[in-house]
Amino acid sequence: MKVFIDPPNSLVLFDLVERFGHEPLSSMAAIQERIDKLEIDMPPMNVTIDDVIKGLKYAGIEVPSGVRGRLALWGPLIDEAEAAIIMDDAPFAFGCVGCERTQSMVKYLLKRRGIPVLHVEYPDTDDEAKNFVIQAKEFLEGLK
Repeated sequence: MKVFIDPPNSLVLFDLVERFGHEPLSSMAAIQERIDKLEIDMPPMNVTIDDVIKGLKYAGIEVPSGVRGRLALWGPLIDEAEAAIIMDDAPFAFGCVGCERTQSMVKYLLKRRGIPVLHVEYPDTDDEAKNFVIQAKEFLEGLK
């Protein structure tokens, strides 16, 4: 199954999803796809008109451009997802959690899709980390 991970650039979540036989949907893949396109491999041309239009599908014009830009990348991944894992209360430096408005929109879009979603708390101790892995393992095994 295709599993969206949030934060979408979390290597920890990416690795867990992949280890249990699923396809992680992450920003790394979406960015790699853009880098490989000849038309935008040179700064500052890293956003195309198509990106702006895609972003407007997920958030209105009054939403800050950074939110629309992120959603232009992540929205299609959310549309493609068959399940999701969301890391709640992650520290600011973990993944791309610096934009709370984007995080709120991502959670809303996933909820609206009605797909299975696992919410896990960011682990602060070794025991919490073990519990996090167990929760992710059980969730991912249950998707088969």
